[in-house]
Amino acid sequence: MPRTKKEKSKIKGASLSIVPVLTKFLKTYEKHCVQSQTSVCPAIKKALKTSIENEQILRKLILVSPAISPTGLPEVSLEPLLKTIRDERYMLGRDLCIWGMKLKNSDVASLAILLELRERTMYPFSTLEIINSQMDLWSVERLGKSLLSSNLLSIVLDYNKFGNEGVDILMAGLEKNQKLKILSLRYCNLGPASGSTLGWAISQSAICELYLSGNYLQCSGALALIRHIAEFAETQGKDKATKISQDRRSPSQQSLQGIKKSKKGSSESGPWLIKLHLADNGIDGRGEEGERGVLEFTQLLTYLIKYSDHLREIDLGNNVLGEIAATDILGALKERKKGKLPNLQILVTPQISSDTFRSIWENSKKSGSAHKKKKKAKK
Repeated sequence: MPRTKKEKSKIKGASLSIVPVLTKFLKTYEKHCVQSQTSVCPAIKKALKTSIENEQILRKLILVSPAISPTGLPEVSLEPLLKTIRDERYMLGRDLCIWGMKLKNSDVASLAILLELRERTMYPFSTLEIINSQMDLWSVERLGKSLLSSNLLSIVLDYNKFGNEGVDILMAGLEKNQKLKILSLRYCNLGPASGSTLGWAISQSAICELYLSGNYLQCSGALALIRHIAEFAETQGKDKATKISQDRRSPSQQSLQGIKKSKKGSSESGPWLIKLHLADNGIDGRGEEGERGVLEFTQLLTYLIKYSDHLREIDLGNNVLGEIAATDILGALKERKKGKLPNLQILVTPQISSDTFRSIWENSKKSGSAHKKKKKAKK
């Protein structure tokens, strides 16, 4: 329905009211940079000016160190931005991005305090990106502690080389976190030992998108990562099949179960993984586990493929799985289609036979029923 004149005037008034807020934010930020003897971030300044000119709310704050900085100028720092957010009580930000900046322990401590909700102003940031920041283990631990009491739904820590020890510390902070949905730790120098730590954390939390490309989990780490969620998916899938079989034999029992389910209003809790990215992780037969390790990992992976009705995307690119493992994946995809589970996109490296690669690709496409619906709609 078209908006009325009254509604349009309200929207225009709302957009105009943001201008003085952002103008004051910029002035305060510049003041804090002067006081701390640091440089104003060009990206922040540009984003603020653009939002002021367009009379738009600035949702995404991106703090990035300039690629080329004039000689003699001080570095860009996180602290002035955090002080500005607090001083101005800026409650409109959703994404806080810190790219390519070396963070001091004091920076991370201030950030953690901002994110924590304990008896303080509740800033509504839902996404935190700290990419290539060279955080040490103390900073990782302090950040991890703040996650349990934050509003964050997504955290991206790509290109921070904190390794297995850093993951152990970070996951301790995520224990029983039921808010965080997305976790990205790409190119963080993670080895096989990180697999079990991450796997346990994911099985106990609400994380449903996991991005781990560019590490070195190898077969043993990847297997430990998916063990809990794969076994859970298998159990759920087999229980579902058993119930369907029983319902077919007893229509009256089926109707009773339907009533019971609708009264509860929700399904059982569990590790519902939707996206899993494990590209370039050394999952192949070249490690200590050899070909046996690849096949053990693939066996568990097939449980996820066949039984998980939440899974939508798997990336195994740049891992040389071999023909046998690829054939097992193909078989699982076909079983998934027979079970009428949602479409699953899966990417594998084309270092297998062209027929197997093509079949995996074809079985990863949208189901035929979707194409038929489109054809009917066109008619």
